[in-house]
Amino acid sequence: MKTILFYIILIAIWELIYKLGVGVLHWWKSYAFPSPLSVFQTLVSLGQGGSLELAVLVSMKRMVIGYLLSAVLGVTLGLLVSQMQHFGSQFNAFILGLQSLPSICWLPFAVLWFGINESSVLFVTTIGSTFAISLAVISGIKNINPLYIHAAKTMGVQGIMLYRDVMIPAALPNLVTGLKQGWSFAWRALMAGEMMSSTHGLGVMLMQGRDFGDISQVVAMMIIIIVIGLAVDRLLFGRLERKVWRRWGLNQH
Repeated sequence: MKTILFYIILIAIWELIYKLGVGVLHWWKSYAFPSPLSVFQTLVSLGQGGSLELAVLVSMKRMVIGYLLSAVLGVTLGLLVSQMQHFGSQFNAFILGLQSLPSICWLPFAVLWFGINESSVLFVTTIGSTFAISLAVISGIKNINPLYIHAAKTMGVQGIMLYRDVMIPAALPNLVTGLKQGWSFAWRALMAGEMMSSTHGLGVMLMQGRDFGDISQVVAMMIIIIVIGLAVDRLLFGRLERKVWRRWGLNQH
């Protein structure tokens, strides 16, 4: 109930700002700042035409493929770097530096290597979250209690079994947090890739709204992007994170 009330108040404030800025004080024109009603009408229109549903499906398909690729690459890279004896800290700093790059910086490479097509969007999406997941894995492995590893080795656990049965389960809380962060990074990277080098998707519809001067469509797409991001975070990663924290007997605040 509090959540519903919060958003009602938020929409009311939005409408008040629109009325004051456009109708009373004339700070801006209606085409520069949309009203809640115009955004809602745009959403209804796009939904009835089927273009919104198609854009969501296309974007989510790209997101799932790109994110799964980044998860595999990120976990693998994190495990490799965490086991480096001599250059581990240098590689860690290097990965941290790459992670600080905005996803849009990778777009020129994507276009040059793959062209303006689906592969370039998937590349930007994948690279956008790979390093975040790697850093979470490295941090999780680094913070494992050494007694767990020594005890496992004493009992004859070696190689892949050591990773599968001891190290990855012990690092799971950090890994889940990294996967959650990786999703948000990949989601933002996908929007950047679609805005610059795609023909369908939410990012494309966002750019179309800009190109046609339709600020209501721009805001409508922003709302859809936010809602999907929050829904996935809460329904999937939020539940997974709480389950892992309870399994490990940790308090989550």
